[in-house]
This record gives sequence, C-alpha cells and structure tokens, in this order.
Amino acid sequence: QDFNHLRALCLSQGLLFEDVTFPAHFSSIGPNLLPEDKLRRIQWKRPTELQRNPFLIIDGVSRFDIMQGEIGDCWLLAALGSLTLQKQFLENVLPKDQGFQDNYAGIFHFRFWQYGDWVDVVIDDRLPFLNGRYLSVQPRTSNEFWPSLLEKAYAKLRGSYQNLHGGYLSDALVDLTGGVQVQFSLKDPPSDLEEILKAAAKSRCLMGCSTSGHLRNIELRNGIVQGHAYTVTGAVKIRYKNGWKHIIRIWNPWGHGEWKGPWSDESPQWDHVEPQYREAYLRDKDDGEFWMSCKNFQEQFSWLYVCNSTP
Repeated sequence: QDFNHLRALCLSQGLLFEDVTFPAHFSSIGPNLLPEDKLRRIQWKRPTELQRNPFLIIDGVSRFDIMQGEIGDCWLLAALGSLTLQKQFLENVLPKDQGFQDNYAGIFHFRFWQYGDWVDVVIDDRLPFLNGRYLSVQPRTSNEFWPSLLEKAYAKLRGSYQNLHGGYLSDALVDLTGGVQVQFSLKDPPSDLEEILKAAAKSRCLMGCSTSGHLRNIELRNGIVQGHAYTVTGAVKIRYKNGWKHIIRIWNPWGHGEWKGPWSDESPQWDHVEPQYREAYLRDKDDGEFWMSCKNFQEQFSWLYVCNSTP
C-alpha cells in the first residue's frame, strides 16, 4: 500500500481511510486473545472521536508516553522505550510526514525492518476498545497517539494483536533498528559486565533486559515483575560515600511498578550522593523508572540485550 497515494485519494474524495487489509474487525485482534463475549464487545474508535484535539506527538517522543495495556507485549514496548532514547533510529520508524493537523485522512504509516529491508506499514487510525478502555497500549497524555498507532502497525505486520501477546525483546530491537543484537545471560555474566553496560550506553546502543518466570506478570514484594521485559535507560558510575558505585537505570513498560531495594527512588543510598548528582539522576516519581546496583541487576534479571546499527 502506498501511503502518499492512498492519503491523496482519501483527501480528494473527502473520506477517512479504512484499511481492508487490517480491518476494524475481530480478525485483526486474533481468535484466542479474548473470550468470545469480549471479542464481540470490541469497539473501534478513531482518535478524532476520542479527543477534540488529538496529536500524533506532543513535545517529542518519550518512553514516559507509553503505558502497557491488556496485551502482553512488554517485549515490544521495552524495545520502543529504548528507541525513544535514540533519535537517530526513531526517524526511520516514525515518519514525520503525518499527523492530525495537516492533510488528516485517518491514515498513518510506520516502518519496520524485515529480512534486510525497511517495510512501510500503512494503517487506518481506528483503535480497539473494550468496555470503554484501550485494549492495548494507552498514551499517558490522553491526546497523544503515536504509541497506540505504532503498536497497531506492528500488530498488522505480525498478523494480529494476538501475535503481540508474548514475544522476544531481541526480535523487536532488530525490527525497530535493522541493527545487530547480542544477548548476555546474567546467570553467568561476563566478568566485565559493568564496562559493557557503560560502553553500550556511551555508544548509544538500544538496551533491554528481562526477568525469568513461567508465570508472567507476577510482581514480587521487591517490586520486580516476573516473566517481564524492561528497558535499560542508563548506566553510570557515581560517587558514593568515599568511593564509586556502578548503578543502572531501568524502566518498566507498565509505566508504573518499581524496584523497592537499594538505589530505588526512596532509598537511603541517595543521601550519600552529592546533591548535584542526586538532582541530575534521581526522578522520584511513580513512572516505572528506577535505579539499582549492578549486583542487584544481575540477581533480579536473567538476560541483557544490546542492539546497535553495527556490531
């Protein structure tokens, strides 16, 4: 489907685009994601029906725009969270020639890397709702729609929303960058893990990590969720007491739910850090993002994923 051609056609006819190849129909949700009675209750709504003044992007693209919904696609959203930190990759995936303000015709497009090529995926902007709530990813700002629309395009690429329910963070990182990814087992980590993390952060790699667990989405008392994917958003060496400490910053695609141990938002460790560093690094908000020590990181997570455009 050619985005520019289809949009021009809709504008000339005064119509809003309806995508017959990924229709507003339960076939696009998938047969086994929801019980049949819920599938029948799905409603499809355009952002223009939900908000008086919708936008694709407000004040740039950020990981904090994303809040995971009912579908278990943390693996995709964790990769997306990482993508928002690396603007050089972002422009490939999220073309700038679209929005709700100019030439709006209910049609959007996004690009993903598939088998050695960038594939342009066209969608209409009808989003699935169940009982008045987003079936899937919801925007933190009610009138900003890039997370929901990008996720819909990826669901179309994969065949249905159901096919986003469970997947591999490593796959999503490659699909969003066309890059090369490497995985490190944290049960048997390389001896220079701290250096690897610091070097990866410095060379602007995309990074994610995951916890093991046969039961998905079980939150432990320490705040870490089992069978879940997270974004690694930073790694620094910080002056602490009389020495140095390696700490890692991690974000949960739920948009809330954080680690409660050492170096978490409220922890006493921050009292021993110089005020200018505390100010630079600590965001004391329930936004899903937290710091932890390298040691705790290895204990709580099972895999680290690093992806870049070159090896």
